[in-house]
Order: sequence, then C-alpha cells, then structure tokens
Amino acid sequence: MQPKGQAPLPTTAAPRVRTRRVAPAPVSKRPDAGETLRHILESLDDMKAEDTVTIDLAGKTSIADAMVVTSGRSTRHVTSIADSAIDSLEKAGVKGIRVEGKRNGDWVLIDAGDVIVHVFRPEVRAFYDIEKMWAGSRSRKPS
Repeated sequence: MQPKGQAPLPTTAAPRVRTRRVAPAPVSKRPDAGETLRHILESLDDMKAEDTVTIDLAGKTSIADAMVVTSGRSTRHVTSIADSAIDSLEKAGVKGIRVEGKRNGDWVLIDAGDVIVHVFRPEVRAFYDIEKMWAGSRSRKPS
C-alpha cells in the first residue's frame, strides 16, 4: 500500500547513462640526475660560465650523483649564472632547490638534489680548490 500523496516507487532500475571517461592529468615527474645535469650544463653554457667541470659522484657518496664546479668573472656574473641555472631547473620541474651564498656572490651553492652546483669567482675557486677534494673521483670537462 502506498502512502497518500507520494509517487509510486519504480519497479525497474533506471537506465544507465554512459559518461565519457577523461584521462587523468599527467603526474609531474621530477627529472632524473642525467636530465637535471643536462639542464644545468646548458644554462651554464648560455650564461658563458667559465672552466666548467663535472665530477661524477655516483656510487661514491650519497649526497648527489654529480657535482658541477664553474666560475663567473665577477660577483654579478656569478649571481646571474646561479639565477639562470635555478630558473632552468624550476622550468624543468625540479622541486626543493636549495641555494646558499647568492647575496654575497663570491660562491653560490645550488643543491638540486641529484646534482650540486658550485659557482665561484675565480679567486675564491682557487682558494677553496674543491675539485682537489674530489680528485679520487672521475672528473671531466663537458665537450
């Protein structure tokens, strides 16, 4: 028996309406160490960084897979090189980039996770000589 004033309940199920499935948005992917290194080296080349050396750290330490050491001609050039590298990494999707020393401009450290970049003024680079600390590691100049 039906209560007064209410519509009868349907006896069959409502037809199923098909909806078009939409593909999910692509998941942002962090570039691997090789791709990160490529972005950095391109940026350094574009900004006319000098004496760029790449040190392979894979399997030698857990801090990074590669280290890049380069020089700028002045504090302004060092800062500009660092800014360009950071912009390139951010556009490539690298998250959590940490930067030290940009305010002073003598030595800027960029930690991009898999790759660490040191941008020096030549005098400061010669004083600290960090390439010598990693002399046991295989280092190479980019071609």
